[in-house]
Amino acid sequence: MSVQEYLDKHLLSRRIEDAVNAAVRAKTPDPVLFISNHMRKAVPSVITKVKARQILDSRGIPTVEVDLHTNKGVFRASSPSGASSGMYEAIELRDGEKGTYLGNSVNRAVKNINEKISVALVGMDPTLQSQIDQVMIDLDKTENKSELGANAILAVSIAACKAGAAEKEVSLHKHIADLSGQASPLLPVPVFTLISGGKHAGNNLAIQEIMILPVGSKTFGEALQMGSETYHHLKAVITEIYGAHGCNVGEDGGFTPNISSLRDGLDLVQKAIGRTGYNEKIKIAIGVAATEFCIGTKYDLDFKTPNKSGQNFKSGQDMIDMYKELCADYPIVSIEDPFDKEDWEHVKYFTNLGICQVVGDDLIMSNPKRIERAIQENACNALLLK
Repeated sequence: MSVQEYLDKHLLSRRIEDAVNAAVRAKTPDPVLFISNHMRKAVPSVITKVKARQILDSRGIPTVEVDLHTNKGVFRASSPSGASSGMYEAIELRDGEKGTYLGNSVNRAVKNINEKISVALVGMDPTLQSQIDQVMIDLDKTENKSELGANAILAVSIAACKAGAAEKEVSLHKHIADLSGQASPLLPVPVFTLISGGKHAGNNLAIQEIMILPVGSKTFGEALQMGSETYHHLKAVITEIYGAHGCNVGEDGGFTPNISSLRDGLDLVQKAIGRTGYNEKIKIAIGVAATEFCIGTKYDLDFKTPNKSGQNFKSGQDMIDMYKELCADYPIVSIEDPFDKEDWEHVKYFTNLGICQVVGDDLIMSNPKRIERAIQENACNALLLK
């Protein structure tokens, strides 16, 4: 085949001419680079390779990391998990060999990506997110992702999403907004954990965390500043009252002063907010994780306190009364998992009071069926999506 025949077969003459004309119009100082990029953009992007490996997350626990290759670049994503997982959540596939990372290694999930998922996705258009996800769902064939592993599927899905955004030459959030049909996406208000308790900390505080929301900020940068300043003012407040040892931190970075009363923790946060001068611009949220201290139908707020656990149970109605009082006394605008994951009766009643945002995490466990039930029964009005 002659050079001219090759050019004609692949329509290269026309494409090169278009690229040169574009370079002339742009008056580019580097025509070779411009033409190269122009030609590259003219080629539709496809997935060419998917390669996974095991890495460690921020807590030193193995997780899956994926490099998804297209003819436009390499896109990386990982799928670390939280400290707790619910029985109705999608299955995070781990090896279970106690002699290796205490059973937490993810070599099976990595192998599933490299030997199964990769083969199924090579050649696909990365902008077709729902089709990519559906291919993996069909390949898994289980309701809870237990065959391939939710950690394997999710890491690949995120990497593909990044590749899709790059192909469209838009930011990741804009690509996700397009996929979900949102014309005017809003930047969320960041939430900062200030005090940790529950199973995330070694103190006697039953609830999992006390958080702040800088709802009065005008920009994300301002919200970040408000959160940081409040955190450091809280450190000073705790040091004054409990000494430096009270400023140890839990798994999520919140301080762990040796308190057992939720009100004591809220008072500390209130004092820190007062020192910042932001006052009404900052609201408070609490993550209760009530499932952790629910025994039957009763709640034990002293379950971490020696010699007191089991002596002061609260009913669901007692918990509702407590939340109502706390919301009246403090600027609390959000409560996460105020009741046990199966206590639909009390969480529905509390949500319908309209006192604050009620977030479902353990209640719905990112499970579509439980989310649908929560919507139909108005069991909560926000969700924590994992």
